[in-house]
Amino acid sequence: MNLHFEGVIIAISTFLIIGMFHPIVIKAEYYFGTKLWWCFLVIGLICIGIAFCIANILLSSLLGVVGASSLWSIKELFQQKKRVEKGWFPRNPKRKY
Repeated sequence: MNLHFEGVIIAISTFLIIGMFHPIVIKAEYYFGTKLWWCFLVIGLICIGIAFCIANILLSSLLGVVGASSLWSIKELFQQKKRVEKGWFPRNPKRKY
């Protein structure tokens, strides 16, 4: 009997990657506002582009998840700005609004 752990590794890694992007978006908005949206775009497109070129299913899947999470973070960055405006998250007192 052969056990294949790739699916479970991808599932756990996906959960961790998405969880990792949540504080990244919060910190990015706190320190830089929405100015860094293009960084998320570039990282997302690069990761997805590389994922197309890699034959290894595990690595390709993880790069795809990082790329998709990075692209999704663009939306979340602007949503975070709205959450800060509503007072749900603290404003950076050193930044001009």
